[in-house]
Amino acid sequence: MAYQAGGQRSVPRSVPERSEAEAYLRDYATLVEAVPFPSVVVDHRWDVVLANTAFASLFRCVGPHPTAMPDDNFLRFVLFHPDASTVLGDHESSWCLPMLAHFAAAVELHGHDHGLQAIRREIAQDPLMEAAYRQGLPHWIRAVGERAVAQDGAVRPLLHPDPRWGATDCRVVDETPRTLREMGHTRLTLVLREVRRDRPRARAVRRGAARLRVVPTPED
Repeated sequence: MAYQAGGQRSVPRSVPERSEAEAYLRDYATLVEAVPFPSVVVDHRWDVVLANTAFASLFRCVGPHPTAMPDDNFLRFVLFHPDASTVLGDHESSWCLPMLAHFAAAVELHGHDHGLQAIRREIAQDPLMEAAYRQGLPHWIRAVGERAVAQDGAVRPLLHPDPRWGATDCRVVDETPRTLREMGHTRLTLVLREVRRDRPRARAVRRGAARLRVVPTPED
C-alpha cells in the first residue's frame, strides 16, 4: 500500500488495543488499493494512515526528506518539502494556502496535540510562512471565500510524473465513510482529469522553494 523512504508499508499503521478497527482498516486498505486514482487516508494531524499505489506513483520522483514525505504526513509535505512544487501545480495558491487554512482549523479543535504543536513551531521558524499564517491567510480567505479552502470538490493543478497525465488537474473528493470518520480519519481521492493538450501547462515553482514566498497581506 503506502510507501515510505526505504521501503514499502503493506499494512495500515497499528491502532492500539482496537483489533476491530485494525481489521476494518486492513479491509479498507484493499478497497483503497483498488481505486485507480491517488487515494489517501489521513488522521487529524494529516499523518498518512493508508495510501494506494496510485498515490505513491504520483510522488515517486520526490527526494527524501526527514519529516515531510508525502506518505508520512501530507500536510508537512505540502508546506515543507522542497520538491512539493514539482508535483503540486500553482503550489502556493492552490495547495499551501488551503492547507494552512485546514491546519488552522485543526489547531482550533486539537490545540494541545503534540504533533500539531510541532508543525506550528516549524511554521514559526520560517518568517515568510509565519507571516502567511498569521496575517496573509485571514486576508486571503476573505478575498477568495470559504469555498476556496474546502477540500471536497476543490479542483487543483498537478504535475504528474507519468507522461500519460503530465500537467493536469485533479478534483479532491472526500470519500470518508462514517466508521472511518469515527476513528478520526479522513479519506481523500485525487480524481485526475484527462489531459487537454491545448491547455497551458500548470506552473511549477523551482525546486528548493517549498516555503511560501508571495502572500497577500492585509491592507491598512
